[in-house]
Amino acid sequence: MGNEIVMNITDRETRLALIEDGQVAEIHLERRGERGIVGNIYKGRVIKVLPGMQAAFVDIGLPRAAFLYVGDVHHHPQNISLVVHEETEEDHEKPEDISLQEEEIGEGLEFTTPIEELITEGEDILVQISKEPLGSKGARVTSHISIPGRHLVFMPTVDHVGISRRIENEAERQRLKEIILNIKPKECGLIVRTVSEHENEEKLKVDLGFLQGTWQRITEKEKQAPAPSLIYEDLDLCLRGVRDLFTENVTRLLVDSAETCQRILDFMDTFMPSLKPCVELYDGEEPIFDHFGIEMELNKALGRKVWLKSGGYINIDFTEALVAIDVNTGRFVGKRNLQETILKTNLEAAKEIAYQLRLRNIGGIIIVDFIDMDRPADREKVTNTLQESLKKDKQKTNILKISELGLVQMTRKRTRESLTRTLCEHCPYCEGKGFLKSQTTVCYEILRAIARQIADGCPPDIKVTAHPEVVKLLFEQESEKLEEIQKKHRATVQLNPDPNLHQEQYEIANG
Repeated sequence: MGNEIVMNITDRETRLALIEDGQVAEIHLERRGERGIVGNIYKGRVIKVLPGMQAAFVDIGLPRAAFLYVGDVHHHPQNISLVVHEETEEDHEKPEDISLQEEEIGEGLEFTTPIEELITEGEDILVQISKEPLGSKGARVTSHISIPGRHLVFMPTVDHVGISRRIENEAERQRLKEIILNIKPKECGLIVRTVSEHENEEKLKVDLGFLQGTWQRITEKEKQAPAPSLIYEDLDLCLRGVRDLFTENVTRLLVDSAETCQRILDFMDTFMPSLKPCVELYDGEEPIFDHFGIEMELNKALGRKVWLKSGGYINIDFTEALVAIDVNTGRFVGKRNLQETILKTNLEAAKEIAYQLRLRNIGGIIIVDFIDMDRPADREKVTNTLQESLKKDKQKTNILKISELGLVQMTRKRTRESLTRTLCEHCPYCEGKGFLKSQTTVCYEILRAIARQIADGCPPDIKVTAHPEVVKLLFEQESEKLEEIQKKHRATVQLNPDPNLHQEQYEIANG
């Protein structure tokens, strides 16, 4: 079954789903006024250099200053040493065969010069957003500009050639490398994207020409623009999705907006005219995301618990520092013995976890608590299954071997907020804690507060206002204690329910 891209377009938001083999694999969302800024290029001004952190803060016109690490500062090429991310010693012996994932642009550079010798406070600098502002943190930026096209990524600040690791055939890699070395401008870099596999030199030249023209317009605008200001804005979600996701494995792109459909076709005239017949305008009466079952999957992707086919389940919990995923056998009791039951549940969970990380766009530090396994061979099977299941994921992941406690520590590259953080907000009732003080706990707090008020010499007439359920509990279960307080201190306690109060809130005043 071929892959499909489904787009839902409204005046307020754009939603895109990638369906692989009949299953929703990725969901992307962009709202008007909340458009993502990764890939945008700004002319910024350095406002603070921090030698102790080897970093700087740059004003690019956003509410929070952007963070620039020393390794992301562009300076004279003689100070640059390329670090090759390869998997075998043989590859390390051939530095010309640098092969980076498309997501690693600008990350393979290492610097030894201190940041205070590279930039100064008050200096204007051209930077590109590499990570969205996340939570309370500002955006992360780099001065190693990279401009992605359909087939190539153009890097004007680094003399470098890279081939996407997803192109595995060595003969094809060598063919593409020879083409790139032939067409590459001096002192510039190019990365060949996965979609370039089997493409001819002419198509790559057209893409390169477009990217060079884009870079020329950027440099001209930079000279005239004040700091801070936006110099270049990446494509919106519709065209970005076509550029990055429309590969030879995609058999159909459906969109429910005639205007957007025409924009896509016009865009494809330049970069991929042969794929235009795959674009279709959806005109069904049922909403497009409902028709393909995407709406249901989207709602399920916001839940904490995910059930496995066997009857087990995983829980996904977000914290400030990391994401914790817990695996449980649930209703699954197995057929043979406990070890086989645990292994089967963990293997099924490993596949589901890889799927959920991609679907929900979960990034950062991730801790997976698999069910404890006694046999080292079983732990290795689970780790291998998780690694294999993550191969379809374009985002870079690093996985450590499963520990004897059944824990897997891993990271997944995060450039944008997760689906949960994009679509949800902290509960105003529990303020993001996920827990509330129980009604009994609040009752006891009120009784202690009354005792303190009386001890402080306040008038004996006291009025307590609280949530109706808390007041009810005071009447039903703590009436004896209230009577005891009133008799002992010759006081009067009046209870008033207020449904507008939070369950944890209460007010104690003189009657």
